Amino acid sequence: MSKPQILLVDDDVGSLQMLRRTLAETADIRFASNGTDAYRLALELPPDLMLVDAEMPGVNGFDLCAAVKANPRLADIPVIFVTSHAEPRFEVRGLEVGAADFIAKPINPALLQARVKTQLRMKQQGDDLRRLVTVDAITGVANQARFTELLEREWLRLRRTLDPLSLVVVELDHFRAFTQRYGAEAADACLSSVAHALEAACQRPADSVGRLGGAKFALLLPQTPRAGAVCMVGKVMAAIDALSIEHDSSPSALHITASLGLSTYDELSPSWILWPNDLGFAREQNPRLICNASELFNAAEKALVLATLAGGVKAFSLDIADLCSPALAEEVKVPSLLQLEPEPV
Repeated sequence: MSKPQILLVDDDVGSLQMLRRTLAETADIRFASNGTDAYRLALELPPDLMLVDAEMPGVNGFDLCAAVKANPRLADIPVIFVTSHAEPRFEVRGLEVGAADFIAKPINPALLQARVKTQLRMKQQGDDLRRLVTVDAITGVANQARFTELLEREWLRLRRTLDPLSLVVVELDHFRAFTQRYGAEAADACLSSVAHALEAACQRPADSVGRLGGAKFALLLPQTPRAGAVCMVGKVMAAIDALSIEHDSSPSALHITASLGLSTYDELSPSWILWPNDLGFAREQNPRLICNASELFNAAEKALVLATLAGGVKAFSLDIADLCSPALAEEVKVPSLLQLEPEPV
């Protein structure tokens, strides 16, 4: 198991060296001599714990702690203040900005290690709990709440980078009949197998799989234009088919199959705009050009409905600009399985 990460923040080089020596066996140490650099380092790689000198020039420890607690990505990091002041007003101010503990200078090494280990243990317990509430218990992939967070995060990234974003919604065909025929335990095993197959199809670290409830899953594909998304649709259908999970109650096939809905937001979308400088102009000229993450999701959902109504074992795509006109959805022409195989080296 890798060591926890601690970020030390102090403008006194001697204090940094002493803290680093004392905690070297407990955690991997990074350090900064001012609040600005510390905040940047925390964003680059969020630590498990921060030890912060309360009094520093420029951005002091209190301001740094307040900034950390205000950032959702960093808010769960415990902050211990290291201070030479013992007055109650310092502790009150620190608690008000979210401090977890205080250590007085001069530092007692044994006390320092004990308090640091306590905060690291509490942080690990909190991380474990957060992981439990964001992971689907049956399949082990992200649950709906977590997947929605990931979608919102990638949409914000899209606005910064202008990279394409694709979303695929997958629903197993006739799954209620499967559950009635084979029982709840077999249904859970089927969902777990499908989830693992979807994760295997997502070969890039940025791709995400989530379970939306029932027999419905979603794949989030950052930096994926529509051609790449169509290829992924083919891989998903092939992966589910390769599982060969018996389903003799299905009118579609003798094994588990799926219907898919796809939506992509890229330069080919009629609603594609330049972010963020042209935002006001776009709103004034055409309100439909202002899109959001939920509209991308809704477009994929409507495409899925059409695939299901068409008899299942199909995939449809709907552009985000056509959300109010689902009749414009098109069936996805999935590449053949031979085309999906990697070329020989």
